[in-house]
Amino acid sequence: MLAQAHGEPQNSGTFRKLCCGCVRMLSARKAKKKGVFWGIEVAETLRWHGWELGKEVIKHLILKNVHEKTQKLSYRCPSTRFFFTVFPQPITLSPGMSLTLPIVFRPAEKREYEDSICFKKAEGEFSVTLRATLPGPFLSFPAAVQLPICAVHNVTETTFPMRNDGDLVTVFSWETSSPFNMIPDCGMLNPGAECMVKVVFQPKEALVYDVAATCWFGGEEKQKRTIHLKALSKYPYLRVSVTAEEYEDIQPGKFQDVLCFGSVPVGTTVEKCVEIFNMSVVDAPCRIERAKDPLLRDPVFSCDVSHSVVPANGKLVLRIRFQPQTVGEHSTDYFTITSAGCLLQTVLKVSGLCKGPLVSLHQYSMDFDWINLGESLMQTLKISNISDVPAYYQFDIDGRGSVFSLDHPCGVLEGTTTLALKVTFRPTQPISYHRRVVCLVHHQEPMYVDFFGTCHSDTAKPAILQARHLSCYRTNMVRGLTFYPPDILNVMLKDGKLQKDEKGALMLPPEIPQDQPPKEYCEADSMTEYFYDGVSSDLALFPPHVSVSPLEYDFGCCVPLHKVEPLPLCVTNHTKGKITVAWTPSHGSAFQVSPEICDIPPLKSSAFCVLFQPTQLNCLYAAELEGFAFYKVLRHYSNIEEDATICPSWCLTVRLRAHTYEAEREHFIPQYILDVPRTFPPVAPNTDTYCSVLLMNTGTSMITFSVNQAACPSVLIKPHSGHIMPGGQQIFFLSTHPVNTVSQQHVLPLQLNSCPGYTKEIALRSCGESLLLLLEGDGNLYFKPLYIGTSSTRMYTIKNCTRLPMVFTWKIHQSDSKILSVSPTAGILQPYEAMAQAWTFTPDKETKYLLRAMVFVRRKSPDPKSPESACYALQIIGEGTLGTIRAQKEHLDLGNVLVGDPQSCSIVLLNDGICSLKYILSVEQLITGPCDPEEVCSDPLALELEHSRGTIAARSKVFVRVTVRPARRLHYTWAIKYAVCTPTAIDLASTKEEQQPLCCIVATGIYPTFCITDACSAGSGSGISRLHLWRLFSLDTLNEYLEQEPAPSELTYRVPTRHSTCLIPPVYTPLLVDFNFGAAPIGSEPTLVMLLLVNKGVVPVEWAFLFPFDQKMDMEHWAEEAEFIPHELHQMRIQDNQLFSISPKSGKLLPGQEESVQLSHRHDFIGNDHLPVLLKVSYGHEILVNFSGVTVEQDQRYIHFASTKHLFTPIAIGTSQPPTQIYELYNGGSMPVMFEVQLDNTVRTQENFQHPVFICLTPRGEIPPGTTGHIEWIFSPLEAKTYFVDVLIHILGGESALITFQGEGYDPNTIEETETPSEILSPSVFPGSTRLTVPGQAAALSHHGICLGNIPDCTKASQLVFLNSTSENKAVVFAWQISNFKDKRVLQIAPESGVLQPGESIPCFITLRPSGSASFYNIDLVCEVYIQESLVQHKRDLQEWEREKERQAVEFTITEKDLRTKKKPKSPAGRSSYSSETENLPESSAAIRKYKTLPPIKNRPMPNQPAGHFERRLLLDKEASLVWVKPEPPKPILLHLGVTARSYSIEDFFSNFTLESPKYFLSRPFSDQPLETKLVDGSRDRDRMDVDPKWLSLAAASKQEWEIVTDILTGVIRGLLENTQFHDILKRSLDEPIPYFSQFRCEESAEFQERRQCCTVPSSASQDLYPEKDGETKEMRQEKCPRNDLLECWERMSEILHHKQLKEQKEMMSRQPAFGTLVEQVLENTLRNILIEASRGEVVLTARPRVIALPSSPSRRISNPAPLPSRE
Repeated sequence: MLAQAHGEPQNSGTFRKLCCGCVRMLSARKAKKKGVFWGIEVAETLRWHGWELGKEVIKHLILKNVHEKTQKLSYRCPSTRFFFTVFPQPITLSPGMSLTLPIVFRPAEKREYEDSICFKKAEGEFSVTLRATLPGPFLSFPAAVQLPICAVHNVTETTFPMRNDGDLVTVFSWETSSPFNMIPDCGMLNPGAECMVKVVFQPKEALVYDVAATCWFGGEEKQKRTIHLKALSKYPYLRVSVTAEEYEDIQPGKFQDVLCFGSVPVGTTVEKCVEIFNMSVVDAPCRIERAKDPLLRDPVFSCDVSHSVVPANGKLVLRIRFQPQTVGEHSTDYFTITSAGCLLQTVLKVSGLCKGPLVSLHQYSMDFDWINLGESLMQTLKISNISDVPAYYQFDIDGRGSVFSLDHPCGVLEGTTTLALKVTFRPTQPISYHRRVVCLVHHQEPMYVDFFGTCHSDTAKPAILQARHLSCYRTNMVRGLTFYPPDILNVMLKDGKLQKDEKGALMLPPEIPQDQPPKEYCEADSMTEYFYDGVSSDLALFPPHVSVSPLEYDFGCCVPLHKVEPLPLCVTNHTKGKITVAWTPSHGSAFQVSPEICDIPPLKSSAFCVLFQPTQLNCLYAAELEGFAFYKVLRHYSNIEEDATICPSWCLTVRLRAHTYEAEREHFIPQYILDVPRTFPPVAPNTDTYCSVLLMNTGTSMITFSVNQAACPSVLIKPHSGHIMPGGQQIFFLSTHPVNTVSQQHVLPLQLNSCPGYTKEIALRSCGESLLLLLEGDGNLYFKPLYIGTSSTRMYTIKNCTRLPMVFTWKIHQSDSKILSVSPTAGILQPYEAMAQAWTFTPDKETKYLLRAMVFVRRKSPDPKSPESACYALQIIGEGTLGTIRAQKEHLDLGNVLVGDPQSCSIVLLNDGICSLKYILSVEQLITGPCDPEEVCSDPLALELEHSRGTIAARSKVFVRVTVRPARRLHYTWAIKYAVCTPTAIDLASTKEEQQPLCCIVATGIYPTFCITDACSAGSGSGISRLHLWRLFSLDTLNEYLEQEPAPSELTYRVPTRHSTCLIPPVYTPLLVDFNFGAAPIGSEPTLVMLLLVNKGVVPVEWAFLFPFDQKMDMEHWAEEAEFIPHELHQMRIQDNQLFSISPKSGKLLPGQEESVQLSHRHDFIGNDHLPVLLKVSYGHEILVNFSGVTVEQDQRYIHFASTKHLFTPIAIGTSQPPTQIYELYNGGSMPVMFEVQLDNTVRTQENFQHPVFICLTPRGEIPPGTTGHIEWIFSPLEAKTYFVDVLIHILGGESALITFQGEGYDPNTIEETETPSEILSPSVFPGSTRLTVPGQAAALSHHGICLGNIPDCTKASQLVFLNSTSENKAVVFAWQISNFKDKRVLQIAPESGVLQPGESIPCFITLRPSGSASFYNIDLVCEVYIQESLVQHKRDLQEWEREKERQAVEFTITEKDLRTKKKPKSPAGRSSYSSETENLPESSAAIRKYKTLPPIKNRPMPNQPAGHFERRLLLDKEASLVWVKPEPPKPILLHLGVTARSYSIEDFFSNFTLESPKYFLSRPFSDQPLETKLVDGSRDRDRMDVDPKWLSLAAASKQEWEIVTDILTGVIRGLLENTQFHDILKRSLDEPIPYFSQFRCEESAEFQERRQCCTVPSSASQDLYPEKDGETKEMRQEKCPRNDLLECWERMSEILHHKQLKEQKEMMSRQPAFGTLVEQVLENTLRNILIEASRGEVVLTARPRVIALPSSPSRRISNPAPLPSRE
């Protein structure tokens, strides 16, 4: 059945039915999640839902091959019995094919089931989960939801799907905690349904949220699932940015964010942008609010945006508009940008100035002189606008009915333009004309211009009116003289009743001298003159001379046209002279005055009639009638005698209007533009305020207007009525007089075209502005407690709450002026402007202060009618106190600081008081150490404070960063002091006396340095002793350099840097040392030198060895030099072939850390190798190290001379036996070297009877290759001076060298004791390092050198050295070697050889027994260390080689020529080679043998000198393949131990080192015969250079001589063994008691006991010497003793005498040198045994002593013995 699943579907109906059912179920549900396993696509889980018990449910599992190759797999059935499928069969799926596998589920009980079906492929296995679930509610949604980052008090949201995967309808509800909300929070889901849940996040705090929301769902049994809601909230930070602009007439104030619009034309709108930056990572919602407007305030500033969101890390552009309405008004406003939740508020100040037109007339009077009647005269009047704001102007004159007319009586004057107006004078009567015409300008005060001229006729010639006449007239009018006609004034002038002033004006003569001068005419304010005319207002500047009534008249509707009633017009003469009124006729006008000319007596009135004669219906009529009144006496000039009496004419005007609209006809609709302000300009109460209104006629017909003044009596408007021609304009001026600060609404009805329906209400508000100043904090200003004498400044804000600018002035009481101050003390506050002022409080004593300050405000332009000023009080509260500063740590130790390297720390300053303290820090520096005090006192300060000034708030602390940078390697101490900063002490110099100690900082300047504590050699240099190596590498000099302070030039580059552009880098250091690798033959192994670098300092050290290539910068090829000098080529060859190498080349040493550095020199080329290497210590020394080494030929005899100069140890003059000194020679070649010293120059240095100063004891000798030879010298000076001698050392077969030997003699009586060179040597040891090892080293010495100090002759000095095994699993064999025969006699080593097990330590005792003459000992002990396994293997190989050699000695070879075609048999490895006979045959005749012998046995010959080490290696390998070389013994590891000492003769030692003599045991001296040291042939023993024939006769004897000596000694020993008498003597000597401890008895006690015993008991010797005395003693004793005890006394006496004799014998024996030597050896062996046991751990020397308490015995109680000694 499965085999058919690859192709077409099966024909089986059952299988097809199962497949169809599966498809339907899948179509009803969401597609299953599928996975791909090795090219097989299959559902990961197969689920059964809605199953019932007792029924089988079949589902199909589809497997599809999505790979391009055919797939083979198999499967295993489910493990449980509830799921089963067809029997497993192999499955083969072609690419793209699929297989449907039916799975049958058969439940047995109502529960959930789970199983799996496993598929297996060659690549691995995969399984499909089979799961059957019970019907129930189940909601699926994500386990966690991450919400977008949100600002605090903002809202973010996200959605997630929630699906009902159950089989039942599910009701759900959410439980969440703040600040999360779920929408919807409850609901119902059908099976398979899905809904989107919205999560709303609205945080109140900036936190990281991870909240679990619970969803309850299900029926009766509620289930729950949780979802993690993760969100992050942050605080927003908004910043306002305004483009910086400066304006001369705007003061932005103290606010940080100010937007200044500058001067803006009135009525226009200017827009500017402000950027709000969001500095946070969250979107920040914000609210933009403008300050609340007062009732009458014009909203000149506006912003369309009130709410917005600033994106994260973005910006929001706000557009602020400024539309000013009142010219000259400074506008100030404030916008507040508030973030969500009012967390942050940023205030934006906006300000601007409203500018209007600035119109001016070039002349304010036009003199037309005189013309004849019927003529006209035109003149030009220029009007200019110096502002850039367009100006609307209007001359208040009707040119159609006036003698004066303008071509453009109204219009618009653009900014910064000048307009020339033509004024025409066309008189109608022979009189003098004068009319004062007002020029009205919108948004500007009116201007007046005087038009005057004179008209003459043939009969009438009035006086010509001139400008001076007008000036005199105005002065006369002020003085009240213009109401008199000129003729009367002339009479009064003649009569002396009037006088003329200096200006020509009339005046009354002063009867009594008065202080007040005569009144003068002052030009009144144009606005006052305009309104106070006595007509529009009840007030007038001057009483009228002639008045007309009415001034305005409306004829109303004049229909029918012929029934219009005339208007009676009354003109009144208020003067005391007769006047004539002449009306200007207006031809073609509908309005006429009758009569045109009329005389009016003084103080009389005359009636005129105004006729209105319309000619057309439904029209508007309007006109202005003009008339001139003048004194009749002025009609002829002859009537005028004085110019001062001439009075100009007065102009009379009457405004008339009418219309002829019929009742059923509609009036013309007016087309106009009305520009009306909302409010009157602000003024003080009881002050007039004015504003202008512009009415423009934009239509094609005339507009008439009239304002009902009675409707709003509080407002004066002028003109009340009139007309506007098409395209013209009318400018109104309004005036009101607010009496208080209460806002008042004014409404003026403006009727147009004489139609009530065309009435426009003009609404304005007015209010008196009082002096209102707002003080911050209700007039209270608080200061924090302050230190006495210091100042604190706080910003305090005052605000002008009115629409008028005000001037403020602060007044502080005189007694408080030293304590309190403010800046600025006076200034101007623009309307609604807030100003921050700086208040400074400086207490002078320790108390609390309550101070008062007054601020007086007044108007910027004071008006006498307004109050002069207002006063406000400010209360200041403060406190003066004292305080101190202390450091948290009074002593701060920075330890060691690198010189020149900064090190920082922080000192914590504490202020425990209640006041803030301003401080000034000062530093005093003290440098101590090994230095010149006068030199270091001028050093700059090595401590730098981050800030030397600062402020510490009350009860707080502040951190001051301190950086120290020592300039010397000395101890620095910095004393930091402080002083409180006051106005009298503002700098360091003024506070010096008030400084208080704060803390002390100490540091020690150091340089990073290290030293070389050990050195060893290996390879070709293994024969070099440590002391010789120390001198070759100048390590003492190098350590001295490292201890010094680096020069400034060494710190040019503080760290290793590639700074050179050439192959030979420049040298910046004066320090130079040599690293001499010695010499070795070519082809030998490299010379290895290991140096131990130890950081004995306290700071890490970074070091590096820089080759010239390491110092050269990487450069392009074109920049490199093409030609090289020989020195550069030499260095390049060395570096390219790596003849010198260092490993590692750099490193870092921590304090106390040590590191070994391996230096090597390869001997690949013959010659001298030199390479300058720079040793660079970061931030420290820079030392130039010259690497040098020599490579010689194989057969060349070469002695390596490290230097051409040798210094002998200084010797005191008068020394009886000068010590022997040693000069070392190192044989660096491969051949033994014979040397000979030419002593000719030493003979010339003999002084004082041929006394030899320089004596060479070994003038010739032989040095084996790779070893060091000694030449012994004796330096014996006679004077305290320096001796020199040049000695030629001749090398047989090699190069000779001339060496300069230098010695210094000194006087021991004049030199100080501490400088005595003889005391230079002192017993000491030089511990070795386990890290300084060569490759393969399996053992190490505990010390690399021992110094036994100064020792007397015929004594011995010992030192213990441990040989430690460093191998963990290999045993080593060691053997001590002493190359020099003389050293063998004086030096003993125990044990000399042995086996060292892994981890074991063997103590080795080094004993020096100086004998003979005084000498300097510098002995190089070599311990040869072998791996025991290698020795065993070598022995085994050697035995095998010897057996093979014996076999080959008897072996013969049979050669068969017929075996040429046979195959060669294989031979054993390492032995398959042709025999010597076969090798000699030619290749063509060589026969291949069936059996072949091993290679011939021969010693390895030395190959000829190859060109390089590679060829040499190839040659050796080739030779080894041809012969079987005798196995060579393994090369040992050489461990060098240097032993130094100086021996003295006993007399010299006791004279120079008296205190040290008890430390040494003087054994029997050796032979007193002088030592004659002669050089013998070293052919027998190559290692012996200085041998004595007498001492070394046996060593130099022949074989026969050795046999004779052996036979003689054998006979002697055999004879002694057969001698019985000799045996008895030995037995008796063994029975005698040996006095071990008698020599420890002190000499004084011994003598005292001898004397006491001699007094009591005579000895046998005394009896023999003094028989008489002895006899007397016996007689006396016999007398005292009874006779019967005589025998007993005699026996007792005999016994005493016997003991006496034994005692004397023992004492004599103890005084023998042999006995002392024996005791010394016993003690030495005892101490050695103790040390050996301690080294093995058998004895603990540091353990506490134990005291054993023994039980007391009766005898001890009676005898009362001394207490037992105990070790403490």
